[in-house]
Amino acid sequence: MTEEEKNTNQKAEDQDEKDEENPDLEVVMPEANRVTMEPEQFKEQPDYLKVFANFYIAQFDQDDLEIINLYDKNHNMVDINKYLLNNIHFPRKTLIKHVLEYHDYNFKAILDEITKEEDIDPENMKTYDDWNNWYEDRRGRIPGSLS
Repeated sequence: MTEEEKNTNQKAEDQDEKDEENPDLEVVMPEANRVTMEPEQFKEQPDYLKVFANFYIAQFDQDDLEIINLYDKNHNMVDINKYLLNNIHFPRKTLIKHVLEYHDYNFKAILDEITKEEDIDPENMKTYDDWNNWYEDRRGRIPGSLS
């Protein structure tokens, strides 16, 4: 122990002794200010958008967004993927709600591009399997595709 540490310890012990000698000295801690946060309100999203977001997140988890990337003309996937990377610890159901709250316009832009180039109506794609079948069909139309 250095000389400086010894002096510091000695001063602390001396202060403790003085505090014991003066019982009238009392430390009063103020009550903490408590704030209650309101639960987060999510805007209602159409079912087709929830299904597409669920499919997108599944493809994201598998590192398999190449086909969707073909329809991303304005780099909407960058915003979505960054959000997903920062919040991937959420359960899927919660993550869908959260990503759609902040990036629904990005998903809609991708769906608009898909609608322009493909003969599908996203509102009729009601299940995960509908999107998965479309994705595999689209992948099969790529010349030289291995799947």
